[in-house]
Amino acid sequence: MSRLQVVSGKGGTGKTTVAAALALALAREGRRTLLVEVEGRQGLAQLFGAEALPYEERKIAVAPGGGEVFALAIDAERALLDYLQMFYKLGSAGRALKKLGAIDFATTIAPGLRDVLLTGKACEAVRRKDKTGRFVYDHVIMDAPPTGRITRFLNVNDEVAGLARFGPIHNQAQAVMKVLKSPETAVHLVTLLEEMPVQETADGIAELREAGLPVGRIVVNMVRPHHLDEDTLRAAAGDHRAGVAQALSRAGLGGARRGGLAERLVDPLVAQAAEHAGRVELERTQRAVLNGLDVPAYELPLLGTGMDLAGLYALAKDLRKQTVAE
Repeated sequence: MSRLQVVSGKGGTGKTTVAAALALALAREGRRTLLVEVEGRQGLAQLFGAEALPYEERKIAVAPGGGEVFALAIDAERALLDYLQMFYKLGSAGRALKKLGAIDFATTIAPGLRDVLLTGKACEAVRRKDKTGRFVYDHVIMDAPPTGRITRFLNVNDEVAGLARFGPIHNQAQAVMKVLKSPETAVHLVTLLEEMPVQETADGIAELREAGLPVGRIVVNMVRPHHLDEDTLRAAAGDHRAGVAQALSRAGLGGARRGGLAERLVDPLVAQAAEHAGRVELERTQRAVLNGLDVPAYELPLLGTGMDLAGLYALAKDLRKQTVAE
């Protein structure tokens, strides 16, 4: 199992929720995971019902079996100060640069630098060891940018290493890419069984493979249950208004007279059945597209009660059943 799990996906697919559930699934039986946020949205804090995450690693949950989940919201400015201190020992000079606005200016004028700092901080957590030589975290899970820019985000250090051909910047960029392009890393893409998310997932996988970045799994999120068997689905796709009206009458719902209860129920029931049949056919088509991508997949159910902490633990349990933590 890769130690750095990167979770991306089209907006609205629930990638942050999946990243949080994955962290809980991996943090079991005494394992420690670090859940990293890089977009500054504080989505993880909201999911866990916690205060806004600071730029420090804070325990945010306990998983079944006593494992712990820590969380970190990476701030590009603070990461740059860490970098300057690590390689150039600037100390108070670095803090002075922040007061003058130089740090904010640097990360704004060079967006690529921001991505270098964010990925670098996550990879540092992956490599970090304690005094006994043991890794501090068994797994690091990154709630990453959306699919449309995930390849550029992860591959930016390759570009930096090519521009800075020697020195600490070059060495740092190479060290980060060594982690990102190794079996230590897996990039998972979250999708729904809908045309646009599935197409974006297919495009994202192609881009990741072209860049030499390791594709993990597809996570099909919010999968709806199918309430009708095949024969009923085929019937629902046609016009069976008269048959529905007769069935309602036989059930004692007001008879078949015009304006009666049975009459008023017919159109909504027929429309709902046809909509469900259409949805099932759409999902079947999109699942076939995903199967053709030759990438293993997890499936997570749509939680009808909405997403809360209990739902998050339920999704984590579902992931564990699918051998995510093997």
